[in-house]
Amino acid sequence: MRSPVDGLDAPAQVLVTGASSGIGLAMVEALLDNQAVAGICAVSRHACASPELAALARLHGPRLHRIDADLATDAGIDAVAVGVRSVTGVLHLAVNCAGVLHDDAVQPEKSLATLDRAAFQQVFALNAFAPILLVRALLPLLDARSRCVVASLSARVGSIGDNRLGGWYAYRASKAAQNQLLRTLSIELHRSHPLATCVLLHPGTVDTPLSAPFQSRVPANALFTPARAARQLLDVIAGLQPRDSGRFIAWDGRDVPW
Repeated sequence: MRSPVDGLDAPAQVLVTGASSGIGLAMVEALLDNQAVAGICAVSRHACASPELAALARLHGPRLHRIDADLATDAGIDAVAVGVRSVTGVLHLAVNCAGVLHDDAVQPEKSLATLDRAAFQQVFALNAFAPILLVRALLPLLDARSRCVVASLSARVGSIGDNRLGGWYAYRASKAAQNQLLRTLSIELHRSHPLATCVLLHPGTVDTPLSAPFQSRVPANALFTPARAARQLLDVIAGLQPRDSGRFIAWDGRDVPW
């Protein structure tokens, strides 16, 4: 089967965050079905209590390792690093699928009057800060002599050049910040890990709890299932080369404007 990272000489060791639902869970399922994957560390706040991940663990045994971690905290980032090191000494692919658009305390803003400092801090902590801090913690596991990929889910609404509707201040800005942070990371990695690829990925609109309240105007043919979104993104990842590092890529392989 095709390796999830092009050019590897051995089965891949993979990390997926946001792994208990949506695109993250679908990615874990797809990767476990690929015999070119040696093992997966599946990270979420309640990974060990997830019925879906428990079922996959029973089916795939030690190839799946579950890690409970809140990536919006330093303790959570440290827990991921410790958990990954306990099962493997190297990572070939790290995919960040964790993110927040809304929850009981946070809703996308429609106007300037609805902005809230606490909401900004919550959204930025997970969408912007967590991806780059996670890579910092995992950097010792990325072999400078081997192919590896760091990919993080962004969103087209994080594009400054494509912003024509306004609103959604915290989410847009947090994704734009993530884009800049990982774009900057790609430049440093090119110097220290010349075979590495670091990219931002736009999955399209996916039928998940994150998008559920905002799907009414999405055409049926433009609303992807998590399984389809995961498959499309993994196809993009598998085709990446080091020269692609620093790109912001949509599910169909086309670049998204910054």
